[in-house]
Amino acid sequence: MRSFAAAILAASLAASAQALDTPLAQANASLQAGEADKALSLLEPVVEQNASDAEAHNLECRVWLSLGRFDQATSECEKAASLDAQSSDKHLWLGRALGDKADHASFLSAYGLAKRVRSEFEEAVRLDPRNAEALASLGEFDCSAPGVVGGGLDKAEAVAGQLDKVDPPRAHELRAQIAEHREDYDAAERELKQAVSAGPHPAYQWMALASLYRRRERWNDMIAAVRSGASAAQRDKHAAVALFNGASTLAKANKELPLAAKMLEDYLASPYKTEEAPAFVAYARLARVREQLGDQDAAKKDRAAAAALAHEFNPQGRKH
Repeated sequence: MRSFAAAILAASLAASAQALDTPLAQANASLQAGEADKALSLLEPVVEQNASDAEAHNLECRVWLSLGRFDQATSECEKAASLDAQSSDKHLWLGRALGDKADHASFLSAYGLAKRVRSEFEEAVRLDPRNAEALASLGEFDCSAPGVVGGGLDKAEAVAGQLDKVDPPRAHELRAQIAEHREDYDAAERELKQAVSAGPHPAYQWMALASLYRRRERWNDMIAAVRSGASAAQRDKHAAVALFNGASTLAKANKELPLAAKMLEDYLASPYKTEEAPAFVAYARLARVREQLGDQDAAKKDRAAAAALAHEFNPQGRKH
């Protein structure tokens, strides 16, 4: 799960785009707002006029990634990383696109793709050892991938040590993932509680803790953590995406669905939406929650709102 660092990354990319090209800045703003169709319409003429524009290819990759279209995303991110090979963020996004593609590939294809995923994350970290997003992505890969493709919990522990220096809450989150993979659930819980206390933006970590409780079927603890995260998000304008994360946890557990609907509504009303939780995905999830609550008319409107923002959306291509 990405966190506050992702919001900072999006803001910095928006600033860079503004300095380079107004259409790129507009496309990035549309991407963050969940307006995928608009973002693509802005990017296509830019790429046609200048096929060597790495920023445009990277933005187009990220739009396709938000849509769950991993083949298109990978193609665009490969172009961006090739054109701007010294950019840590370009290699980070290529690694993410390859990871999504690997998740939907055949076994043999996934093997080769997975090795490339780690290579790209490693390169992103090499180019910028303080890139917290790249470090977290590398650590998450090492947690989940077998040694045959370069993963391993020992490697993840080393990455957590690097994260200690740049993003302590994310270091605790990574150690929680490591502990959970080792089935040491008490340690995972302790790490996530430390993550809540370690930084100034605890809403994300509250939702990560709630997700752990969901997997352990500790329903009362899960609900309490979601409520704490929602309260923290209300006090932190940059943590709006935590509302999406918490609502998704409740919906997966089929618990407190009215609260899940309210959190999704609050996220969609926020001016601080991000590509991490695209608005069209939030509308689609809200529609499912409304259906479970028996409000078919509202669900229909939410689905129409999602389609209006993103005609190319492939729900099967989204991991979260």
